Amino acid sequence: MTIRHTVLAALLLAASTCAVAQDGSGGLTPQLLSELKASFKGEASDIALMNALCNNPINKLALSHESLANIDTHFSNRVTSKGITDQKRSGRCWMFTGMNVMRADMIRQHGLGAFEFSQAYTFFWDQLEKSNLFLQNVINTAGLADDDQTVQWLFRNPISDGGQFTGISDIIGKYGLVPKEIMPETVSSNDTQAMATLIARRLREGGLDIRAAYADDGKRAAKAMTDIKVATLKDIYRILVLNIGQPPTEFTWTMYDASGKPLSTKVYTPESFFAEYVGDDLTGNYVMFMNDPTREYYRRYEIDMDRHAYDGYNWTYINLPMDDIKAMAIASIKDSTMMYMSCDVGKYLNIDRGTNDVRNYDYESLLGVEFGMDKRERIMSFDSGSTHAMTLVGVDLDSEGKPKKWLVENSWGAASGFEGHLIMTDQWLDEYLFRLVVNKKYIPQDILKLTGLDPIKLPAWDPMFKDEE
Repeated sequence: MTIRHTVLAALLLAASTCAVAQDGSGGLTPQLLSELKASFKGEASDIALMNALCNNPINKLALSHESLANIDTHFSNRVTSKGITDQKRSGRCWMFTGMNVMRADMIRQHGLGAFEFSQAYTFFWDQLEKSNLFLQNVINTAGLADDDQTVQWLFRNPISDGGQFTGISDIIGKYGLVPKEIMPETVSSNDTQAMATLIARRLREGGLDIRAAYADDGKRAAKAMTDIKVATLKDIYRILVLNIGQPPTEFTWTMYDASGKPLSTKVYTPESFFAEYVGDDLTGNYVMFMNDPTREYYRRYEIDMDRHAYDGYNWTYINLPMDDIKAMAIASIKDSTMMYMSCDVGKYLNIDRGTNDVRNYDYESLLGVEFGMDKRERIMSFDSGSTHAMTLVGVDLDSEGKPKKWLVENSWGAASGFEGHLIMTDQWLDEYLFRLVVNKKYIPQDILKLTGLDPIKLPAWDPMFKDEE
């Protein structure tokens, strides 16, 4: 039996197991159904609500009128930015966010007008590196059983266009950057689903072939497995070039100031362009922090196999209370330095006004049902987790220096939210911010020394650590 037939047989066995009848003592009995039906009174107010909800979106009816007047657009401290980016129908928020932080520094240092790095260039190498990461991990786990959790996780997640900050250090630190006009967006970089489906299919096929080679010859199959990996990567490279274009190895670029006056014209490689205009140690100069109340604070954690390149670094972070995270964020913004942040953006989001506020929607009053979980409980029950990365650019402080609200630059286009931004109340940030990446110069020494702790390794399938999209 081939490895593909073995995998199919395992799936069929799992399906047949699910079909076995369960003990009926916990089922919906007639008595319980009668009790449930009786709990809905069906009074005039209930019927009116049912009619309203059956004909209108829940958020439209739950929108709190009082919350509309509670948020203004003033910020006591704000980092200047020029131009809102748009990731379109792709999961590249992590990439846009990291590059937006870098472009803001470049614009400020050189007095530029609106400017963007090429997201298509970085995306090309990210997809190729992730493909290699998957195939090499399949080789490394070829001796494990088909139903091993690591093997199943790999084949469920061969590739994605999502990611997190390690993608910035892994990919840009290795391949450099180019201006957007040198390698512009394409249909497939703006709308990644069709291409991603085909790449994932080819990777799974290559992965099964690697496992079949190992099954036939064990450890002696090393060369055969590597040959399969290379052949698969050649196909992936072809798909990427045909859909995104060939990445430049050298280009000529003219830099213009804010008035449109040309400042210089030079020939660059992507690596020399990065060195001249960014020149930052993306691995050594930044620390990722997490607010995860399900785990011990002031400890360092590492996510196994969670990186963008095989020769890159696993995602490592320090878990801190929100007060510590916000203090570093304020220090960075006051020094005109943006930050990479991520959160559960869809919770209580009023996209029309561009606000995240826990008072935006009153679901309890509308439905007559209480929702009482705190952040820890939402994480434990899979109700909340980091879903989207953005650029933290502003904070509004009260007379005592306490934050009232925060401003983030989004990558959903200039027409989205508040002029391409989202305004987040401090209370909302406490509940739904998860990650913040801070330059070391804004980190207090007692927290910075935690980077020397041996990390606690967590599995790749930990529920808190899905890619940001």
